[in-house]
Amino acid sequence: MTKYIVVSGGVVSGIGKGVIASSTGLLLKMTGLKVTAIKIDPYMNVDAGTMRPTEHGEVYVLNDGGEVDLDLGNYERYLDVTLSRDNNITTGKIYQHVIERERRGDYLGRTVQIVPHITTAIQDWIERVSKIPVDETGEEPDVCIVELGGTVGDIESAPFVEAMRQFQFRVGHENFALIHVSLVPDMHGEQKTKPTQTTVHALRGLGLLPDLIACRLIVPQPLEKATKEKISMFCHVSEEQVVGVHDVSSVYHVPLLLQSQGIVKFLHKRLNLASITLTDAMKERGISLENRWKALTTDQERLFDRVSIVLVGKYTNLKDSYMSVIKALEHSAFRCHRKLILQWVESSDLEPQTQEEDPAKYHDAWRTIVGAGGILVPGGFGQRGTEGMMLATKWAREQKVPFLGICLGFQLAVIEWARHVLNLPTSNSTEFDPEVADDVIIFMPEISRTHMGGTMRLGLRPTVFQPETDWSKIRKLYGGAGTVWERHRHRYEVNPKYVDKLQASGMRFVGKDEKGERMQIMELQEHPFFVGLQAHPEFCTRPLNPSPPFLGFVAAACGGNVLGEQLQLQLSTFKPPHPEESMVSERDLVAGSKEEPLTVGRERVLSLSGESN
Repeated sequence: MTKYIVVSGGVVSGIGKGVIASSTGLLLKMTGLKVTAIKIDPYMNVDAGTMRPTEHGEVYVLNDGGEVDLDLGNYERYLDVTLSRDNNITTGKIYQHVIERERRGDYLGRTVQIVPHITTAIQDWIERVSKIPVDETGEEPDVCIVELGGTVGDIESAPFVEAMRQFQFRVGHENFALIHVSLVPDMHGEQKTKPTQTTVHALRGLGLLPDLIACRLIVPQPLEKATKEKISMFCHVSEEQVVGVHDVSSVYHVPLLLQSQGIVKFLHKRLNLASITLTDAMKERGISLENRWKALTTDQERLFDRVSIVLVGKYTNLKDSYMSVIKALEHSAFRCHRKLILQWVESSDLEPQTQEEDPAKYHDAWRTIVGAGGILVPGGFGQRGTEGMMLATKWAREQKVPFLGICLGFQLAVIEWARHVLNLPTSNSTEFDPEVADDVIIFMPEISRTHMGGTMRLGLRPTVFQPETDWSKIRKLYGGAGTVWERHRHRYEVNPKYVDKLQASGMRFVGKDEKGERMQIMELQEHPFFVGLQAHPEFCTRPLNPSPPFLGFVAAACGGNVLGEQLQLQLSTFKPPHPEESMVSERDLVAGSKEEPLTVGRERVLSLSGESN
């Protein structure tokens, strides 16, 4: 029987349930167990694909093309697993599933209700998905972490809370544990317990009893003993069931913070994890993971040299809009033994009209660009701020500053080159100007113009490096492989009729799709590091195995011979995926399977210890 650990939240949303859920899974994986994760989002959207980045943070993309909540990115990065779209449950998905069954007559004329039909559908979904292999073993997971989004007491989450109340009896007491994350406010140095008492009281009234209470403190001071005793007394749990999660220097320290408070020992006893048979290989894998993670956090504290990166984006008001990009930069900085200094520039601040409207903001933005060690232009949608992004790209190109363009950033680099090198000043994307004459970026012909959700080019796709690209830095970062796989999310692409002109002028499209029709990686040969990718490599980064394009970009921004050292390391350690692992049809990559979620095998860059991801 799979063991289930549900993570709920109280008082306020956004207090770190995803990090605590991921950290708990990582700690269990360090013991040798196989762990998977499911995120429940109580909104009516079928998926996160149509939501604004500033509304809900970034849209995270999975191998099967699922557009999901950013917390699934946390799960994949911490647990080093490959999840599917079915690992993200939304109210929209559940209601859609139940209504489709009702329309087929599956309920035999009965009245369809929240209880039992919706709640049973939720339980069936969790139980089915929890048994799907997600790691390199190809075996059924031992433990499933289920994060319940939102806050206990919300109307939206009520059916899911009720489903979990029923689920604890369905799977049995020994196979179900609940971690409740609650805010403990620090009021002028006094830690207040009343909000936690109230939310636990509400949770118990709904039929769920917390096995662990994770007290989140938005201050660097740890949970005080007196506070722990008070929560223990008024929330009807022992002191060992109360753990504190205060602010630490980075989220990578959270697993070790929880470990130091005995959470693994408690869960081991509470869920009878000793009943799960672990082979010597599983134990050794867990020990190796624990040692490497501890080394990562220890080395992080000893970093003194810095690397300065400027992110030029259009959603900088909410940093979570670029969550995976931030993580990819952090992971790469760790590998290069540098402390990341990430500066943010709102792209519209670089544009001439800002100089007229707010000169101080304009000059501050350009001062940041001029001082950058590396300039990154990430993905996005819409015209706003794109001229500023191109100005930053032009600066990086002309001043030989390391540059990385992702998705929209790649497309804007092509437009900027066409305008200023090919001397086609009106060049643009049809996304911004449908009637433009020099349409170097065009709408992909097979993409729907009427439906938004799930209609882009999505999911894991191959990129084939072209002949005579042995000089390519980006290819060397992928270990010299002929074909590499990254996740995509876009509606526009480089217009094929301009490719020959662009390449003749010096822009090299070193990577294309398997048919050689779509331009997917661009590089300038004479530049220290100027690379653009149509894909989103940030979605496949791992703390112990950084994304190759981001690693090269950060290494180049470090200066000296850091890039050369990393290129040599990549050439000696990178192992491309086995060809048979990549035999996935175009249909499956786009749609996946509703009944059997698709998991595509894909090995990433090897770690310094030589172990594959």
